Amino acid sequence: MSGILSQDIKFLPGVGPRKAVLLNQELKVFTLGDLIYYFPFKYVDRTKFYTIREIDTSLPYIQVRGRITGSELIGVGRNQRLVAYLTDGTGILELIWFQGIKFITQTIKLNVEYIVFGKPGEFNGQFSIVHPELDENLADQSKKEGFIQAYYNTSEKLKTNFIHSKNILKLQYAALQLVRGSIYESMPSWLVQKLGLVSLESALITIHFPENPQILRKAEYRLKFEELFYIQLKLLHLKEDRHKKFKGHLFTKVGNYFNDFYFNHLPFELTGAQKRVIREIRKDMGTGRQMNRLLQGDVGSGKTMVALMSVLIALDNGFQCCFMAPTEILANQHYLSIQKFLGDMAVKVKLLTGSTKKGERAIIHGELLNGNLHLLIGTHALLEDIVQFESLGLVIIDEQHRFGVTQRAKLWRKNFVPPHILVMTATPIPRTLAMTVYGDLDVSVIDELPPGRKPIKTVHYFENRRAQVYDFIRKEIAEGRQIYIVFPLISESEKMDYKNLEEGYEQIIKLFPSPDYAIGMVHGRMKPAAKDLEMQRFKSMETQILVATTVIEVGVDVPNASVMIIESSERFGLSQLHQLRGRVGRGAEQSFCILLSGFKLGAESRKRIETMVATNDGFEIAEADMRLRGPGDIEGTQQSGIAFDLKISNLAKDGQILQYARDIAESIISDDPSLEKPQNDILKKQLIALKKNHLNWGSIS
Repeated sequence: MSGILSQDIKFLPGVGPRKAVLLNQELKVFTLGDLIYYFPFKYVDRTKFYTIREIDTSLPYIQVRGRITGSELIGVGRNQRLVAYLTDGTGILELIWFQGIKFITQTIKLNVEYIVFGKPGEFNGQFSIVHPELDENLADQSKKEGFIQAYYNTSEKLKTNFIHSKNILKLQYAALQLVRGSIYESMPSWLVQKLGLVSLESALITIHFPENPQILRKAEYRLKFEELFYIQLKLLHLKEDRHKKFKGHLFTKVGNYFNDFYFNHLPFELTGAQKRVIREIRKDMGTGRQMNRLLQGDVGSGKTMVALMSVLIALDNGFQCCFMAPTEILANQHYLSIQKFLGDMAVKVKLLTGSTKKGERAIIHGELLNGNLHLLIGTHALLEDIVQFESLGLVIIDEQHRFGVTQRAKLWRKNFVPPHILVMTATPIPRTLAMTVYGDLDVSVIDELPPGRKPIKTVHYFENRRAQVYDFIRKEIAEGRQIYIVFPLISESEKMDYKNLEEGYEQIIKLFPSPDYAIGMVHGRMKPAAKDLEMQRFKSMETQILVATTVIEVGVDVPNASVMIIESSERFGLSQLHQLRGRVGRGAEQSFCILLSGFKLGAESRKRIETMVATNDGFEIAEADMRLRGPGDIEGTQQSGIAFDLKISNLAKDGQILQYARDIAESIISDDPSLEKPQNDILKKQLIALKKNHLNWGSIS
């Protein structure tokens, strides 16, 4: 930002040093440019005026013109209020204030025409507006008759210092008067013309002071497109740059390891989705460029099998692999699953976690360096400097959002030529979010479940059905099944009346007494060894009911567990509910997820529960989750090192614009990968400016 746009906000008339500090702290507004790019969150159509006689209290707001004929203070102390009487010739409207009475008393003028705006009410046959917006009917644009009014988010601190939405609108008006004619185009003219976009200056003026809804839509589209376009251009440029800088290992062969496994050891027929993803990975690793691929697949979709077959391709080409998981439980599960899949194949696999003994560690380190160890599975322990490979060719990271950016980067520094990277997640990511957070990675999706898996039946019961649920548990246990019961809290909270784990555990023990039933409990405050022991007891069927918190969300795989009961289900997020549900339905038997809740459900809680009952599709759930919560709260975005600083776009609503922006960005990068052509000079400069502003959209990989 240059010239007048970079002028300190304190020099804008109506701001000054004290208000400037508040705008800096509360809104991150430091310059005129920052202010102009602080966009409204909503608009109210104030083109229509009502007469007092036409007032209807069912309307969300009304606007009238009239003159104040008098005012009076009514009541004393805290109950005191100021009432002013406004007339327009058709009736009388009471304007009522409970706060700021002294200021209002000093400022209102009798027999001057005002425009009054607010929510209409009625008491004893008399119409009123409490704390109305009150403007003298002047001609300047921020107060003119009949307009669409922008509303801005503020904070309590700003409001107490008289910086309300209306004050921000006045500042916008003053700022735009100063900068008019100094806002230069931020996109190439050929692109603006090709896409039929309004100019940047016109868009910025209109977004704050729209003349009509049609012009406003064009301004919003221009600003949203530009914001999303530059994010995509940045990501695609990074991807192209990385392809140039980082050559990858060339895996040309599919040999004995892969073929022996495929024809002699594969325990089940691969789904069409698994075959498609393996083809995509094979193609990537055969280009001579470093693979950076995200593998998305719902719980139980067969990602581990895809990972193993990718490992076998690396082994066929003479390279070692490592497979990193976020917890010991998950690392151990992958180790056991892969060992079972491989059977008697001559593939050496070892497990390295925080629990690995010193002697075993020394053996692992030695075998890695001499090339005898083919695949190392582990936790953060893989990141230690002492863990060095003879020839690391492929790194697989499961639930990668649980690792920090710098942690992940340590793995690819273990080789002079960076290894191929496959990151996996069982948390389905909405398409628009994936394009933004993981936009510089290639994305593969496993969107089929293995054959024989039955969809999990999900039901919602209120508290009064609890006895019925317990009868159902007894029936399932009698048939040899196992049960999860998940609670949102470990111990009782004074502020929350949700069922807590300790109280729930005591109740379950009474209802399902020993020796007929064996019950285990796991939670996050337990020591890892104790937690692992309880989970292993459940897996080996020593316990039939596991009472737990969300620590089992990503954890042990128990095909025999057929029922997931989630207590106080209204307390959980949608993605979390779906992840918990994925702990069952892993065997051939019909599985069930029972969502228990209290009777008082908020609109969002009800919507989450309804979505869970309606669908098992993780991607559908992820889209619904983003609509409810917004993109910045979706699991993984915070840990990825990605800052969501979208000023006007909404990934939950602007998917079409995002897709179009990416298509345009792809066509530009395809034609001019380094943005060297004169026609793209402005694009290159904008990317450099984005880099200076620390919008590091590429840090994920």
